[in-house]
Amino acid sequence: MLTLVIVLGCLILLLLTGVPVFAGLGIASVVIMLLVEGSFSGIADTVFGKLNINLLATIPLFAFMAYIMIRARIVDDLYQTAHTLVRHLPGGLGVATVMSCTVFSAISGSSAATALTIGTSAIPQMNKFGYPTKAALGVVAAGGTLGILIPPSGPMILYAIVTEASIGALFAAGLLPGLIIASLFALWCVVSNLGARGAARAPRATWREALVAIRASFWALVMPPLVLGGIYFGIFTASEAAAIGAILALVVAILAYRNFGWKDLFDCAYDTVRISAMLFMIVAAAGMFGHAVTIMRLPNELVDAIAGAGLTKIQFVIAVMLVILVLGMFLETIAIILITTPIIFPVIQDLGVNPVWYGVLLMINLELALITPPVGINLFVIRGITRAPLGKVIRGTVPYAVLMVMSLILMLLVPQISLWLPSLMGFGR
Repeated sequence: MLTLVIVLGCLILLLLTGVPVFAGLGIASVVIMLLVEGSFSGIADTVFGKLNINLLATIPLFAFMAYIMIRARIVDDLYQTAHTLVRHLPGGLGVATVMSCTVFSAISGSSAATALTIGTSAIPQMNKFGYPTKAALGVVAAGGTLGILIPPSGPMILYAIVTEASIGALFAAGLLPGLIIASLFALWCVVSNLGARGAARAPRATWREALVAIRASFWALVMPPLVLGGIYFGIFTASEAAAIGAILALVVAILAYRNFGWKDLFDCAYDTVRISAMLFMIVAAAGMFGHAVTIMRLPNELVDAIAGAGLTKIQFVIAVMLVILVLGMFLETIAIILITTPIIFPVIQDLGVNPVWYGVLLMINLELALITPPVGINLFVIRGITRAPLGKVIRGTVPYAVLMVMSLILMLLVPQISLWLPSLMGFGR
């Protein structure tokens, strides 16, 4: 166990110096292999094996789809539709923001992109209608975290690649918990604004206004069910779904919105290549790190330590969640997945923990990490687009952090909430 603590401690300290995640993992892997084996000749085969996976194709394709929908301003219609439908509720703008974050999360797969995109549209609207500033900052920062859990989630895809778990099962498992958390966020927006002064409430939308609003955001609403429904019902694979989603987004932007030119296409392709290359380097470095810790027999030492301590699988999962909660205060989500999973996953398998269930717990914990200081990515995204004091953003997210902790405990105590939908659709472990 001492060796494990030393390895993780050194790696975390290295990352905290500002070294990129892929470089930190790569350096740690090379040093470990040189110390243990005296060479790192097996790294090339390890890297090739980690990158020679069909599922990796989903990363650039889903990213391309998201960039197209952002640049074509399809998301703007999405927020306006949500606002029209719930504007009469107490905290209706907050509810609209949560709804928009939920749908956009199912498009982009990125929490930071969700917070940035929805926040740019939503926060000025909330300020205009007298919505409390702290609450506005908090709901956008917290709503953006839904991108980790609601498919197609980038971190969930990475977890599937590292563990070789079923991506279809993970996507299905994340859907119901994601909707539950979104519902809790929306309910808090309503409850916290009951009897509130200062926030203007618009009249209830007429049927005609509602239908016009839904029609305006038709494509933004219909794309996630089309793309993800094909995966859930076995019509096409995750990679095929990503390709279909990207093509559909391009067709909608060109033919329906008619505001998408060659320069937009080039910019979307450039952004996609840039983000995909970064993620592929991280995946390759994570493969190296996993190979290195296996050579050191760290997973075996951890299994022996757990056996000696007499921990049950639930106690072990709780302990891991607490460790990840602490790591989330200092490291970004991708780093947490790729540092902990190669060490933890063999133990999970040995204890008989369902990897899909663990994956959902991990994603909820990583959602919490996005709004946990001092290094909560969404906190800085919201600060960047509003220039609001960081302390005010943090205070605004506190109720949502509490709701996430409650949700994590619920999913821990009732695994079937996560596993019911994958089981219903016939996905195995």
